[in-house]
Amino acid sequence: MRIGIAGIGRMGSNMVLRLMEGGCTLVVWNRTAAKVAPLVAAGASAAATPRDLAAAVEVVITSLTDSSAIEAVYDGPHGLLSGDVKDKVFLETSTVSPDVAPRLAKRVKAKGATFVECPVSGNATAARSGSLLGLIGAEPQDAARIKPLLDRLCRRVLLAGPVGSGSVLKLAVNLPLMIYWQALGEQLAMASMLPVDPAELLDFLSETSGAAVMLKQRAPAIVAKLTDAASGPGTFSLDNGIKDIEAMLSEGRRRGLELPLVQRTLECYEQFRRETSGHEEVSSLPVYWAKRHRS
Repeated sequence: MRIGIAGIGRMGSNMVLRLMEGGCTLVVWNRTAAKVAPLVAAGASAAATPRDLAAAVEVVITSLTDSSAIEAVYDGPHGLLSGDVKDKVFLETSTVSPDVAPRLAKRVKAKGATFVECPVSGNATAARSGSLLGLIGAEPQDAARIKPLLDRLCRRVLLAGPVGSGSVLKLAVNLPLMIYWQALGEQLAMASMLPVDPAELLDFLSETSGAAVMLKQRAPAIVAKLTDAASGPGTFSLDNGIKDIEAMLSEGRRRGLELPLVQRTLECYEQFRRETSGHEEVSSLPVYWAKRHRS
């Protein structure tokens, strides 16, 4: 199968490697061309434009930052939909507001192609190992058509409903984690007066009933920041966290839902961003609150 991936960030690049290992032929495109070079060295082909990418493959996977990036890649002068894409399949895996996918699906279907929304839950390591969770929004027959491919990337997939439903479920999945980082900060602030080594404390907390699964993965970086050591590269920025929280609140308003914890969490994230940078790793939030209350 010839597959194209537009958007070669940490998730997209690991999807490429995973699919190539499974025998697929990959064509890649990214706005920043330098990110494509390692994948070309690994055996993928590079497309000059999104239009060229779509022309060269049967299935196009997009993994993009936000709705503006999606608009540019799909609808630009040399965008994915600027050429003949009849009978191709477009698989959109980005985390965006639930109103984006239905609008995009209409444009894709008008070109005679199939659209499946499937934001994924998991990190770059999960993308590399094929253990993501896939949250599908599509017609059942379209979901069935793309499921063999998704099974190479995901350990489990769920058809949440028609297009748009996958994005709603992805926001619901992310909601407790966004709240958790703030809760961990308050937990660390409470424990900061105790004479316990930070590494031992975080390891112990990761075993407790209130811990998020993600804590074990991010604990070393959090400990490094608590002790003012080098913490290594981030995996998910504060800006992206705020983007997701704002989308949760917007969808809640649209559905008439009260989300008071989410609203207060947004205020805490925004306070942290005002004093640091939106490029900061989101799991640095607990460190900010722990140090703030300690000082």
